[in-house]
Amino acid sequence: MTHKNILIIQTAFIGDAILASSVIEKLHTFFPRAKISILVRKGNESLYQDHPFLTQVLIWNKKEGKYKSLFRLLKTIRNLKFDTVINLHRFASSGFLTAFSKAPYTSGYDKNPFSFLFNNKSKHKIGDGRHETERYNDLIESITDKTVAKPRLYPTFKQFSKIEPLVTHAFVCMAPSSVWFTKQLPKDKWIELCNTIPENVNIYLLGGENDTLLCEEIKLKSTHESIKSLAGELTLLESCELMKHARMNFVNDSGPLHLASAANAPTTAFFCSTVPAFGFFPLSYISSVIEVKDLYCKPCGLHGYKACPEGHFRCGNEIKLPLFK
Repeated sequence: MTHKNILIIQTAFIGDAILASSVIEKLHTFFPRAKISILVRKGNESLYQDHPFLTQVLIWNKKEGKYKSLFRLLKTIRNLKFDTVINLHRFASSGFLTAFSKAPYTSGYDKNPFSFLFNNKSKHKIGDGRHETERYNDLIESITDKTVAKPRLYPTFKQFSKIEPLVTHAFVCMAPSSVWFTKQLPKDKWIELCNTIPENVNIYLLGGENDTLLCEEIKLKSTHESIKSLAGELTLLESCELMKHARMNFVNDSGPLHLASAANAPTTAFFCSTVPAFGFFPLSYISSVIEVKDLYCKPCGLHGYKACPEGHFRCGNEIKLPLFK
């Protein structure tokens, strides 16, 4: 069976889409002449702008109507005549696209409702201590090997030009926000962390447009004199390039953690309500995880909550901040 025209599907959140780059790396290594495409949800496509190993990026825009857009995508996928579809997503929508893609070879997780129609199936178990990229590799091991590739993104000179004025002086990056409150280090902790950074080291606060108020509040309440909020000002690839040049990147268990991994950038990750054993810990060569261990209520869920179910949020409030040198 040939693997000359390959589609990778990962329509989950930003972090998942970033980690999918590990599969691109591995498949390109084994099939350097293959055309490789990726399908992501709308909003994540910028991660793969000008990617050197991709032929195209397909986008699922659910706002156009979930089922209308799904059938339109299926038509596109069939017209592109993929011979291989690798589905990194575990749910029915992507399973439908995979099963009815007409690709001769399909691979996905056995949890997917359409997995009975796949050629190759693998188990997916959160909490087994393995990294998510290892579980991704299970899906392509039969056509490659057992070695797991690291995620990698490819910012271009265009992205570097945007952040070049910011990297002329020593700096750290902090990404204080998360979609889920209980995955987010408390605001007062971020302010305290800013105050421990030496004055001769700049601090850049990263995030999307929705994180502007949080970043500005941290900046205003900190005593550090060299803080700049970049929330909403940088693209994902620009943020990735900036993190690569930082002396340290302080992140939650969220998307920016995986951006740092894709840049192999130094990382300090705060795990509040979640745990590294879920498989989303940092992969950078220089990295560490800080968390409160042995709490009766931790972990309280895979994705976190909008508020602490117990009301005390000890997993965040009791985190001991690192000493930055």
